[in-house]
Amino acid sequence: MPNKLSHLDEHGRARMVDVSHKPDTERIAVARGEVRMKKETLELIRAGQIKKGDVLTVAQIAGITASKRTSDLIPLCHPLPLSKIDVELALEDSLPGVVITATAKATGKTGVEMEALTAVSVAALTIYDMAKAAEKTMQIQNIRLVEKHGGQSGDVVNE
Repeated sequence: MPNKLSHLDEHGRARMVDVSHKPDTERIAVARGEVRMKKETLELIRAGQIKKGDVLTVAQIAGITASKRTSDLIPLCHPLPLSKIDVELALEDSLPGVVITATAKATGKTGVEMEALTAVSVAALTIYDMAKAAEKTMQIQNIRLVEKHGGQSGDVVNE
């Protein structure tokens, strides 16, 4: 582990990291998170009875769109040419709620972890927004990096 933060210069000021010296490699990241809700709310989503429309499709599109805009949202992120972003939403009765998994892929000089995490976060916020009329006690939780591949730090598998 490096003993200094890469987004700080020698004077402690924020900076965008210079990655120009790094080789282009294939980068893949998978992130996951959940939106916990009452069983009744989950059933409304499953039945397509949320008044705002198709929650899962809108959340999937929102996550994909957000991942492509990550560098606009996170100030020191590099803009990346994503070659893939996939957002999967699964209804989980045991939660109860929706499990969101995003996979981001690019060939470049820096990783795609933030793009995958952004996709999950915005998809979760979209689910909340679309279903909040049915339930305001939903919880967005456990957004995390599941795995990453490529780059100098190599592979990381967290679950």
